[in-house]
Order: sequence, then structure tokens, then C-alpha cells
Amino acid sequence: MDSQDNKKLVIEATLENLSKVNDFLEEFLKEKECSPKVRMQLEVVVEEIFTNIANYAYGDDAGNVTIEGCLEDDAAKFRLKFMDHGVPYNPLKQPDPDITAGSNERPVGGLGIFLVKNNVDDISYQHEDGQNILTIVKAI
Repeated sequence: MDSQDNKKLVIEATLENLSKVNDFLEEFLKEKECSPKVRMQLEVVVEEIFTNIANYAYGDDAGNVTIEGCLEDDAAKFRLKFMDHGVPYNPLKQPDPDITAGSNERPVGGLGIFLVKNNVDDISYQHEDGQNILTIVKAI
């Protein structure tokens, strides 16, 4: 894989920076033909993950999130890594919500990561060297 296919963004984990994160994603997608459906799925996934990091990773403190993206398998797959030094948190350990239950019967939360899991081809979490690493892979 070419190193030019790798892009990296280090940015403060604040909701105000979501547009910069979306621009980062757009940089990848503009170089690659992908369907509007895949583009929308990736935008939703990236927004959900970044918003969760911005809202919860550092509590009341400020901190950075590093986002690394690359195209793999002759640009057929898009891999995106979100890394932060916030509170250790594995969103994949959350049980999937019961989406058959009425909205007033479901506990609050959990839909976001459920949405993420259902819109990517692979998702994994590690906690290494004091940082959360959430990796998603999407065929484009």
C-alpha cells in the first residue's frame, strides 16, 4: 500500500471540530468513486464516533483525538482509526439495544454504536499504551 494513501488528522476532541473531521473524510471519498449510500453510511459512522469521543472521552477536560485513514485492497476498502487518551471505554461491549421494543421501553443510549456496527464491515477496539483505539473498515 502506498504511503500517500494514508492520511492523519490530530484534532481537539470538541463538537466544534466535527466539520473538520467531516472534511477529512471527504478528502478520502472525493478521490474514490463510492455510492451515495456508502458515503452517507460513512458520514453517519464518523459523526457518531467522533461525537462520542468529544462528549465522553475526557470528561470536563480537553484532549485530542487522532484519526488515521487509509485505503486498502486497491482502494476497495477504507480503514479508519480513532485514537484518544481518554477514559478507557470499549463501545463494543455494550449490548445491542432491543430495537423491537418501543422507544419508551428502551434504556437511553446504545443506539449510536448499534448504528455504527450495522453500517461498517468490520469494527474493533483495543486499549494500548493508555489510549483507546477504535478501528472501522468499510468496503467502498
